[in-house]
Amino acid sequence: MTIPEGHVVCHYCRMVHPAGGTSCPSCGAALDIRTSVSRSGWVEQPPIKDMARIQFGQSRVQVEGTYVPVADFALAEPDWIFFSHHSLLWTEPTLRLSNTSLAGGWNRMMSGLPLIMVEAHGPGRIALSGDRPGEVVALPLMPGRQIWTREHRFLAATGNIAYTWQQTGIWYTTGSGDDKETHYPLGQFGDIFLAQQTPGLLLLHAPGNTFLRDLAPGETVLVQPGALLYRDVSVTAHLHLEYPQGAPTISWRRAFSQRTIWLRLVGPGRVAVSSVFGHTSSLAINQHSPATSRQW
Repeated sequence: MTIPEGHVVCHYCRMVHPAGGTSCPSCGAALDIRTSVSRSGWVEQPPIKDMARIQFGQSRVQVEGTYVPVADFALAEPDWIFFSHHSLLWTEPTLRLSNTSLAGGWNRMMSGLPLIMVEAHGPGRIALSGDRPGEVVALPLMPGRQIWTREHRFLAATGNIAYTWQQTGIWYTTGSGDDKETHYPLGQFGDIFLAQQTPGLLLLHAPGNTFLRDLAPGETVLVQPGALLYRDVSVTAHLHLEYPQGAPTISWRRAFSQRTIWLRLVGPGRVAVSSVFGHTSSLAINQHSPATSRQW
């Protein structure tokens, strides 16, 4: 890629922009700080600074606050966004709101209630919030780029981004009879976003801190299933089970309940994880989706 003179590439969204600013105009990441990379190769995504602005089309979004950040949109008339209804904080009456069709949407539930996708058309202002501590992660998508995101992490997307969802296909069962239970460590569904003819902007709400890693073709990494935030669709994922054996104080039967459930990610592509994640059941696994395993 040729970088024009006087321009730099953002380390986090990889978009080219004029040098000299304190934050990336495409993703809002702070640029006046030293890039933090762990020994294992994970890059920390710096939180978007309070009151940072991100441009898209003829509109912009300003991220306000740090503990529970708010995405404050100023939409011009030709621009529009879509979001899930529970994220709406406030809106100006000049903005036009409408429901958007979502095939099979009644299967998508949050806290026992169906998710409703809403469109907001400018001109006017509207604010959205993830309603819990964390960070807003901005992903500018160039035409043709497709991203898989974890269920219930979506905050908003520009109208030129295509959206669909699919079952994760990653599960395991515990118990038997009336106590049999199916677990979905990634959630039962995942969201997929695709930038079409023009660049778009996708906003996610991530609990805790966010870390990035670019996997080479065939490179693998094991992560806690509940920690995965998003991945390129070129990255494949399946369960990986590890069982401790040989400890004299652990019986054979108990050893197989003292297992660790991982998600194996295989490159090429970028993956992002959050430092806050849910824990998996400690009960013995009866059945599971395709998985690799290791005994030690």
